[in-house]
Amino acid sequence: MLLEFNNVTKTYGKTTVLNIENLSIDKGECVGIVGNNGAGKTTAFSLILDLIKASEGSVLTKGSDVSKTEDWKSYTSAFLDETFLIDFLTPNEYFDFVGGLHNWSKGEVKEFIHQFEEFFNGEILGVKKYIRDLSKGNQKKVGIVGSLIGNPEIIILDEPFASLDPSTQIRLKKIIRERLDKHTFLISSHDLTHVAEVCSRIVILEKGNMIMDNLKTEETIQKMTEYFHV
Repeated sequence: MLLEFNNVTKTYGKTTVLNIENLSIDKGECVGIVGNNGAGKTTAFSLILDLIKASEGSVLTKGSDVSKTEDWKSYTSAFLDETFLIDFLTPNEYFDFVGGLHNWSKGEVKEFIHQFEEFFNGEILGVKKYIRDLSKGNQKKVGIVGSLIGNPEIIILDEPFASLDPSTQIRLKKIIRERLDKHTFLISSHDLTHVAEVCSRIVILEKGNMIMDNLKTEETIQKMTEYFHV
């Protein structure tokens, strides 16, 4: 199994913000994690990336506890928010930096990011602006494409559709669909519609608890839609 949550809880004081008894994700899946504010989506991702420690239980990738090894870093990538960027670099400099971490030459990086020109919409490549001076939406474009460099097995995207205009959201969905044979995606969103369009499996979190975990079908989409409209 590529990724597992085993009896994982995260508490702050007397407040439990995440409680997942069991969640297993296999290679090649595209899993959407949906929930309202405070559902625990970002907490779950932060545990996978060992940014915070579980209060109880363990998160495993390829059978190893992420808090006890760094092996997962070689095949896991993520973009949660703009703090994952190096904001004093230009986008091109940032892409070259990330590529260097994967032993990619600048030529290889250039060839790779060229395929995302439509997604960038002329606002990223060759722009002589630091990342910190870009709009939130354009910062997100940089972070998302940066997470694809190196062809990681696991890609984690937290609210990737937020701050993007509708045309860019459509382009992002196309990018994800085209790469489903290369990566395992974990995608969070407040919006069930977005993840339903690209994910084959949807998990609903509510106040830290896993309420549903279903393969996407017309029946389960209807069930999930009704849940959020209660």
